[in-house]
Amino acid sequence: MTTTNKNIAKNSKPKLLDQLRLSLRTNRYSKSTEDLYLKWVKEFILFNQKQHPSKLTKEHIEKYLTHLAVERKVSASTQNQALCAIVYLYKKVLEKDFGWLENVTRASRNKRLPVVLSKNEAIEIIKNLQGTPKLIVSILYGSGLRLNECLKLRVLDIDLENKIIVVRKGKGDKDRTTVLSSSLIPKLRAHINNILRIHHADLGRGYGETILPDQLEKKYPNAAKEFKWQFVFPAQKRNEIKEKNKFIRYHIHESSIQKAVRQAAIISGIEKKVGPHTFRHSFATQLLSDGYDIRTIQELLGHKSLKTTMIYTHVLRNITGVRSPLD
Repeated sequence: MTTTNKNIAKNSKPKLLDQLRLSLRTNRYSKSTEDLYLKWVKEFILFNQKQHPSKLTKEHIEKYLTHLAVERKVSASTQNQALCAIVYLYKKVLEKDFGWLENVTRASRNKRLPVVLSKNEAIEIIKNLQGTPKLIVSILYGSGLRLNECLKLRVLDIDLENKIIVVRKGKGDKDRTTVLSSSLIPKLRAHINNILRIHHADLGRGYGETILPDQLEKKYPNAAKEFKWQFVFPAQKRNEIKEKNKFIRYHIHESSIQKAVRQAAIISGIEKKVGPHTFRHSFATQLLSDGYDIRTIQELLGHKSLKTTMIYTHVLRNITGVRSPLD
């Protein structure tokens, strides 16, 4: 091979972050996980003065993770996110395994009760939302979904007749069903009819594809254009997938809903720290208050451990439990 050809081969190799992105997509990681892993790997590289990770050692990783806990005082879950991203980079992309990282100062696990809204507060915030964000937050509160679970819903996951929502590949890679509020059925039906018109328009322009879960794309090549596989909350713009030389319509981004909720909470005059996940907490607490058993709530929320669901009993006890002597 000539020197020129060697340089071409060398320059044609994808950049590290592109390799990481491709690996994550090949292994069917979610878009949110992809974004999160890329973020942590970028921060890790910057922390080490932009040195290529292949030149770094186990000690560099330990120093960075300790920095997160000691200097930045991140939570244990945040530190673990960074760890998972870096370990994935080394194992799957760079093919290095440093083994157990024993010299890391671990972030402390703070046991904080979740923020919950009263029924009046939840309804007030929803009243101050408009359009798609209003419908999404209504589902979060009415069905107990996580925001990313709601955004990943496909048309076939909404069963209007039986008032059921199917959550596929939720946290822990598990499927589950949850309730669908009767009050949302007319709004959801109108919304689905609207995205059907958008889908038909896309097909007419030579587009209309979406990203498919698991290996369905290989097994059913034409399924990506079927309406039942389209996202219930599609993005306004089509995304270009360069490696496949095509345009697809993904779901809307989480940040738009997060921003809308914050603004609606301010307009409502609610001083609590409110985000989309607050409505999932409020769903669980409200069901508990209404007398539903903890096992039922665990199944609806998709919690692996009952211990996770039990935290809402502590929240409810604080809200409605002991009567003050002053009263």
